[in-house]
Amino acid sequence: MATYLICYDINKEGSAYSTANKVLTDKIKSMFSVWWHHLDSTWIVVTEMSAKDIRDKLRPILDANDELLVILSGGEGAWSGFDEKGSKWLLDNL
Repeated sequence: MATYLICYDINKEGSAYSTANKVLTDKIKSMFSVWWHHLDSTWIVVTEMSAKDIRDKLRPILDANDELLVILSGGEGAWSGFDEKGSKWLLDNL
């Protein structure tokens, strides 16, 4: 299993943003049983999929002007401001 960072920008305004963001977040939740989401447009997931596989499954949800970044985690991280549950998840999964 590998840990990936998924970041995105949905370039819409108002209710169009809310709708597009919900569709994307629902898709991520359905694709991965192990995920972390404490930042607005950032997810960390644990999966056997590759970065390319993740991108290819999420890309159809996005418009041409939206942005998506999927990065394999190197296993080291540093953070600040997260509650105990969020920090424990990071410690256990990065």
